Amino acid sequence: MAKAQASNKPAKGFEETLWDSANKLRGSVESAEYKHVVLSLIFLKFISDKFEQQKQRVIDHYGADYVDMVDFYAQDNVFYLPEEARWEYIQKNAKQDNLALTIDTAMRTVEKNNATLAGALPDNYFSRLDLSASKLASLIDTIDNIETIAKAQHQSEEDIVGRVYEYFLGKFAANEGQRGGEFYTPKSVVTLLVEMLEPYQGKIYDPCCGSGGMFVQSLKFIEAHKGSRLAVSIYGQEYANTTRKLAKMNLAIRGIAGNLGEAAADSFFRDQHPDLKADFILANPPFNQSQWRAPAELTDDPRWADFDVPPTGNANYAWILHMLSKLSHQGAAGFVMANGSMSSSTSGEGKIRQQLIEDDLVECMIALPGQLFFTTQIPVCLWFLTNSKQANAAKGYRDREDETLFIDARQLGSMISRKQKDLSDDDIATIARTFHAWRGQPEAGVYEDIAGFCKSASFDEIKGHDFVLTPGRYVGAAEVEDDGIPFETRMAELTTRLGEQFAESAKLEKQIKQNLAGLGYGI
Repeated sequence: MAKAQASNKPAKGFEETLWDSANKLRGSVESAEYKHVVLSLIFLKFISDKFEQQKQRVIDHYGADYVDMVDFYAQDNVFYLPEEARWEYIQKNAKQDNLALTIDTAMRTVEKNNATLAGALPDNYFSRLDLSASKLASLIDTIDNIETIAKAQHQSEEDIVGRVYEYFLGKFAANEGQRGGEFYTPKSVVTLLVEMLEPYQGKIYDPCCGSGGMFVQSLKFIEAHKGSRLAVSIYGQEYANTTRKLAKMNLAIRGIAGNLGEAAADSFFRDQHPDLKADFILANPPFNQSQWRAPAELTDDPRWADFDVPPTGNANYAWILHMLSKLSHQGAAGFVMANGSMSSSTSGEGKIRQQLIEDDLVECMIALPGQLFFTTQIPVCLWFLTNSKQANAAKGYRDREDETLFIDARQLGSMISRKQKDLSDDDIATIARTFHAWRGQPEAGVYEDIAGFCKSASFDEIKGHDFVLTPGRYVGAAEVEDDGIPFETRMAELTTRLGEQFAESAKLEKQIKQNLAGLGYGI
């Protein structure tokens, strides 16, 4: 009997297996639509499992007469669910033709009975979607396999469902291509921003929060460093209503209370937090957003009253000045921008950048490697602004006035697929440690300029480069390690190899010409 061959493929993880199952059921439904179906059902399964767990606790401690008293759920931050909003009820009715209506009713009932979830769930969505009842029922069965109640002591329910939710968000973003960038920033980029800024306490703000990834990662950072999530408060805003729903579910799954404003709205025209002064701002605004205002609109807006008005053709500097206007006295901001923002001089952008530098607001610039985003091939960078570079003994910062740190990280990262690169944990630690050492934080070690990687530049040096902030201009070329081979020997090797390659090229060219001639297309 033939022996079964052992597979060299690594075993699939729980999230990947679940994704494969769910994605098979997608059929002809667009990924952009399907993500709302899947993610909202995962959310419903999670809050329903939490409800059932709390319901049993109420019975055990107080008796069955108290199972429908909402206060016994609210006191432990558990959402109370009437019967028609529970996962068990949906499962019982999964084989009925009106399953979509049953799910829509459940979503509506959840929102009606829990004010904090108002506007978070799809509204009459499943009934309008062209997904067959049988596929929807199969999807219910697939999602039912998510074990949301933690069994290991070191895990929480939020860990498990949060992992699934995050994995699915990333997969949907990759599937949607360019549109996926509207709601998802690659995890390694978000992690780098958080590790750089270290948002331990205070107000955290994201003016274009997408699905809320910056907030989730900030809370993970705090928990990883034994801090208290109660020490921070979350403020965000999102333009797209469906994406804002994703953010609200993403936060609720992790038990994070955030203020995302009263409604989905444009941060430029309907600022949901007009009086906010944030201690930390993390953001990934849309790249090179054109025609974000008409020529006569927002020309006297107070957010850029001390600067030239940002041009209509590109919103990069409007986003920068919007975030700057939201920073507290000691606040710091880190955000993603297209590389053009570092050197553009068109339509007054160069003048705004010069003033930012003259006002000593730019703390650090990082050039990132390409292909980090599945949504765009545009090279991107990170900006870090601060309202104060003065010494801060409480945080261990030295006086950095009139200094800016430049980091060229383009050589870091490694390919994780044919099209996408990722920063490893070591890459992120290297970049963040360099920044912290430059700021003077003792635990990060002593900062030194490294040719080809980092450079602390003075105001005069930046002025000498005409206020262009591209790190490559400052860090110089990396030193090449001497391999001990004499120059003449190395050149002889290279020219020999080049000659061999020329010969091979000529041989292939001859072969191709012969083949074409044989087909009647002689050259």
